[in-house]
Amino acid sequence: MLPIDLRGKRAFVAGVGDDRGYGWAIARALAQAGASICVGTWPPVLSIFQRSLERGKLDRSLPGGGEFEIEKIYPLDAAFDMPNDVPLEVREDRRYREVSGYTVQEVAAVLVRDFGERCLDIVVHSLANSPEVHKPLIDTSRSGYLAALSASAYSFVALVQRLGPLMRPGGAVLSLTYLASERVIPGYGGGMSSAKAALESDTRVLAFEAGRRFAVRVNTISAGPLASRAAKAIGMIDRMIEYYRRNAALPEVNTAADVGHTAAFLCSPLAAGITGATVYVDKGYHAMGMVADPEGWEAAVAGRAGADVAAGEAVGGSGPGGGAGGA
Repeated sequence: MLPIDLRGKRAFVAGVGDDRGYGWAIARALAQAGASICVGTWPPVLSIFQRSLERGKLDRSLPGGGEFEIEKIYPLDAAFDMPNDVPLEVREDRRYREVSGYTVQEVAAVLVRDFGERCLDIVVHSLANSPEVHKPLIDTSRSGYLAALSASAYSFVALVQRLGPLMRPGGAVLSLTYLASERVIPGYGGGMSSAKAALESDTRVLAFEAGRRFAVRVNTISAGPLASRAAKAIGMIDRMIEYYRRNAALPEVNTAADVGHTAAFLCSPLAAGITGATVYVDKGYHAMGMVADPEGWEAAVAGRAGADVAAGEAVGGSGPGGGAGGA
């Protein structure tokens, strides 16, 4: 067997707030492979997430039995690098008022305090947000556009910048992107398509820069749609999922576990030669060049197969020594 073995490694997964998203699925897959898991959670959902975890409302089960543990939960708002970056209205917001140390720099400092200087092997960026995601790009304001890029793309740069020095050589950094970076997805607005395009470009540049500076790999997974809590905010996620189901190369939709397993592989020594890559986990949807007509296509394939069999039988059969020419 060729196992994915992450025993003795520590992962920091940024962007986990429930058990329905890709961040949670990645955390679970990494834990299944033996890694210790720390998570960064957005302050407005932190208390809800902690209570749900304490009351056993989240699915922590592992295939084969047992449950995975979260080593520590850190409040994290990756839109802010340092304490001075946090505006007064945010600091005084009731959802932030009782929380401290949630900027990227502060989280890095607490990680060092908790575990030492070189304490991480894996960093996962599962963060995206746009205040104007419901608006078409042409109607998006400058502030809304820049907010989407800040929270969804630059936050990745910020994590690599400040957590990279905490990583042991041979570590892996991973983010999540979406096909809207390169195709038009009507309804995926507010600058989010631009943010995902920036994220993929930054992945390639950071693979070189962080590879040379920290000796770590940097990749991103382009995942198909998932009906997570965050995706529900788009307002058309169910339609997107059904569209993928009908038109992907494999006529089905990827699961959270599919993405989690790919993430575990990319973060493992088995993927030591992969960096700067966008890896598609979408049942082959990205490869399609036109809308599929499942019924018509299947009928055409079945008809063509029948005709081929009939032709083969006519010229000598389709078994060994048969087929075209019947040699």
